[in-house]
Amino acid sequence: MSAPFMSSVMTVKPEWIDYNGHMNMAYYNVLFDTCADEAYELLGLGPDYARTKGFTTYTAEFHICYMRELHEGDRVRVSFQLVDHSDKSFHTYQELHHEDGWLAATGEALGLHIDMSGPKVAPFLPDVAEKFAAMAAAQADLPRPERAGRSIGIRR
Repeated sequence: MSAPFMSSVMTVKPEWIDYNGHMNMAYYNVLFDTCADEAYELLGLGPDYARTKGFTTYTAEFHICYMRELHEGDRVRVSFQLVDHSDKSFHTYQELHHEDGWLAATGEALGLHIDMSGPKVAPFLPDVAEKFAAMAAAQADLPRPERAGRSIGIRR
């Protein structure tokens, strides 16, 4: 995995189109989250993890930058790059690409590992920590995404 994880191909649904004729901003989150769910399976954080181990993840923060409009029927894929992680949290960066290759949006997240009995932030279980370390090692040669760490504000 020397490249970011890539999601399955997804298609923009008709019900996601707003009155401006393009995909409503809420559904960019759906696409980013669907990709994250696929990547979480590789990290051992899927639905079974919550059900059998009593741990899950929460998103503490998520930032989207919209680059180009998507429209009904557009086919897309989303990348998932592990930028950093600690024993309890992880920073990811995603890019949403149209099947023709152009960048539609970027997403950046801070995720927390949660003990559902609290709920409270807790260290990863050893098997999950190993998978995070493996993904980090496999992606270590990737450059830090240029658009990662952007802030929001009015430039003056």
